[in-house]
Amino acid sequence: MLNTAKRLILPLITASALIALPSFADEASGSKDPLNGQLPLQELRNFTEIFERIRTSYVEEIDDTTLLQYAIDGMLTSLDPHSAYLQPEDFSDLQENTTGKFGGLGIEVGQQDGLILVVTPIDETPAQKAGIKAGDLIVSLDGEAVMGMSLNDAVERMRGEPGTDITLEVRRKNEKELLTFTLTRAEIKVASVRTEKMNGDIGYVRITQFQENTGGELAQAIEDWQSQGKLNGVILDLRNNPGGVLDAAVEVVDSFISQGLIVYTKGRNPNAELSYSATQHTPAGSIPTVVLINGGSASASEIVAGALQDHQRAVIVGTQSFGKGSVQSVLPITEDRAVKLTTARYFTPNGRSIQAQGIRPDIWVEQSEVKSSEQRFYKEADLPGHLSNPTDAEEVTEGSEKAPEIVSELLKRDFQLYEAHTLLRGVSILSPRPES
Repeated sequence: MLNTAKRLILPLITASALIALPSFADEASGSKDPLNGQLPLQELRNFTEIFERIRTSYVEEIDDTTLLQYAIDGMLTSLDPHSAYLQPEDFSDLQENTTGKFGGLGIEVGQQDGLILVVTPIDETPAQKAGIKAGDLIVSLDGEAVMGMSLNDAVERMRGEPGTDITLEVRRKNEKELLTFTLTRAEIKVASVRTEKMNGDIGYVRITQFQENTGGELAQAIEDWQSQGKLNGVILDLRNNPGGVLDAAVEVVDSFISQGLIVYTKGRNPNAELSYSATQHTPAGSIPTVVLINGGSASASEIVAGALQDHQRAVIVGTQSFGKGSVQSVLPITEDRAVKLTTARYFTPNGRSIQAQGIRPDIWVEQSEVKSSEQRFYKEADLPGHLSNPTDAEEVTEGSEKAPEIVSELLKRDFQLYEAHTLLRGVSILSPRPES
């Protein structure tokens, strides 16, 4: 089975907040309720005692700085899966995420049967230029087998300083032998928004993650399509989109609705309570819209899907989303260290919390491959001596069938997208037409 596709970066949803720190109690003894602003002295004594025992008795010597970092890590990771202590490398990764730049190969990857599956190579990157193709299975990295290696470990090995080399062994369908590629890492700038104009005048927008410029790129794509002529619908593909910048998600929703609440957050600290509403700038207007989601759609993706669903502005198609309904605030501690802390939950316009629930699609469609039937059906026009059609300008002769409309390669290999496209074609066919 294909696991959730993952970019070679770690997106998260961010919002600013100030956290009130509890004050130390000047008490001689006894424990106090931590909610009243005083720290329990007995637990502090226990901590210092355990700290000293580790320093003096652990099988290997550990310096005090490392032990304190471990303590901070444990304190944060015990809260929830998304709170963490960001040391210099992690903090740098976070900054790379919001700008969409990193050093690597330029491939979107997942995991399949213990191997690393290439979901898609990013255009104009070392992987794409070398000939890596979607569907390739990476067998080894620099001679080390990936079988048994976690997806995160494989991702970290493929990332690196621009200019350094890495050798990949790849298993490709219909190839008897493994293929070997030596790639030179480069600075990769991830395109947050990818677009394609499909047949039937339907625009396809793939958002891979929410970056600072995502909203503007989406609005520009819609405006460009409209300036070129008729636009019958928009497919917004948020599958395997793990989230990103909250403001970008708000801007995306704002492109489809002109009024009303988009999302709001609730937390213990007043500074964590925010709300976002639509503006009058709505490039998509009332254009019929379908949003594609799956189990890899998380966080900011769910904000978009939930808001458009609550406003009945789009039909949500696919499978149930991930269910991450919490907000993480990045609180800098020093110039290169920070705390990523869960400070609030977000809610859709109708007050739904999707934490551990996810967005359920309006139309449930599992992913599969689009296959056409090979069966041949005979028609009246194939029968010898058939009557001609008096209303047809050109008589259909034997074996001369009108060619069906060309379907893009994207639709041929993506059943969920095919269904979304078919839905919008139906809407455009049934929409009122101007009188001739």
